[in-house]
Amino acid sequence: MNAKPLQFVKPADFHARARAALDDPKLRQSFRGAMDFLQDKRKTQFPDGDELERLRDIGEAVRRHALARLPDLLVQLEDKLTAAGVQVHWAEDGEQANAIIHAIAERNRATRFIKGKSMASEEIELNHYLEARGMTCLESDMGEYIVQLAGEKPSHIVMPAIHKTKADIAGLFAEHIPDAPYTEDVDSLIQTGRRALRQAFVDADIGLSGVNFAAADTGTLWLVENEGNGRLTTSVPDVHIAIMGMEKVVAKLEHIVPLTSLLTRSATGQAITTYFNLISGPRRAGEKDGPREVHLVLLDNGRSQAYADEQLRATLQCIRCGACMNHCPVYTRIGGHAYGTTYPGPIGKIISPHLLGLAATADLATASSLCGACGEVCPVRIPIPQLLVRLRTEANRNPNEEVSHPLRGQGAKFSRGESLIWRFWSGAFARPASYRLFRWAATRLRMLTPRAQLGWTQHRKPLTPAPRSLADLLNARGQEE
Repeated sequence: MNAKPLQFVKPADFHARARAALDDPKLRQSFRGAMDFLQDKRKTQFPDGDELERLRDIGEAVRRHALARLPDLLVQLEDKLTAAGVQVHWAEDGEQANAIIHAIAERNRATRFIKGKSMASEEIELNHYLEARGMTCLESDMGEYIVQLAGEKPSHIVMPAIHKTKADIAGLFAEHIPDAPYTEDVDSLIQTGRRALRQAFVDADIGLSGVNFAAADTGTLWLVENEGNGRLTTSVPDVHIAIMGMEKVVAKLEHIVPLTSLLTRSATGQAITTYFNLISGPRRAGEKDGPREVHLVLLDNGRSQAYADEQLRATLQCIRCGACMNHCPVYTRIGGHAYGTTYPGPIGKIISPHLLGLAATADLATASSLCGACGEVCPVRIPIPQLLVRLRTEANRNPNEEVSHPLRGQGAKFSRGESLIWRFWSGAFARPASYRLFRWAATRLRMLTPRAQLGWTQHRKPLTPAPRSLADLLNARGQEE
């Protein structure tokens, strides 16, 4: 199946897309209901607050420990996998990753891919890269399959079709799947989708999957899933290609256990998922199934920029559970497509600037009230609000200012006039004499205050200094400032 042209939206169009989403009551109702449902399910999985905090401590410690040793662990993982017969490839960016996967397909004279869920492959636009070269890449995760039929990107990293109603899916199936009747019965729709995909696993030349975690000490690729499509994707076709962001590695296999517990309970409110796939190499002599070749593509694509900065490195702790999105008041109101990025919501706001550059994503970090909900629910304690403030600072920093770890697109929102205003403001407040002069002038000349004050007066009355300052009032009472 050839996918429809992707309805790609640039992150730079974020404001326009957000406004359109806010004017769509159906979309807002769908997301409000879905996020409430997911929040309630997560609560039922963490009835003991003390246990949750202990698990979060462990999860944070495991991720920080792995990131502190990331280069060594990646080399160790490569050595272990290579010894087990897995071919490891390093990709600096999406273009290189796509070229590697395409070359593997050409060597095997393969044209048909079946794909398990993989946000990394979404990140590099793999489907369309392959289809432009005469190959087909069919999504086998039901949610991904639905958005592929619709020619859309996922709107949520765990539940990609959460914005679709039963009627939407019924219409898509009736339109695209031969002999599929129009029905809004959920069980019938699932069976229709499964029947449509079943033969594709047998016919596929290559199975492609993501990786949830990788253990460096054993060379194990760890996948979690609920539908069984991941197991079929990684075991039926003759060649299996796994793609993972380089931050997914941990030091030991046993470290994955608490991370998985946090992942499934935070993501879908499940104590455990239906399937765990532990992959450590291709089919061995005497084994009756499994792929003849296994490849792993280790993807950087901007992650090393985050890794180089001690504060921003916390971004890479993410285990892709989506809990921050489920609890974000902005995401809940505008949905995932408004962001125009593979990773929407709070995690998207802090990781997308590294993948795409600040110039293209500078507005995303401002789409937050900094209420802190995302940081409070993050199972590995990523300080998302603090990272958002840091990215706002970098976006407004002078692009010519020399810093130890400049971000790609630094100064994308820099305004020389605004910078001068803030310098004047800080200078006036730093010296008592100048502050008093400024206070005197502000109260006496208050009628000269502009009536239009940038974005503030779009929905609010203009800010005007009081007739008398607090210091003047205290002085009038005989009290010191």
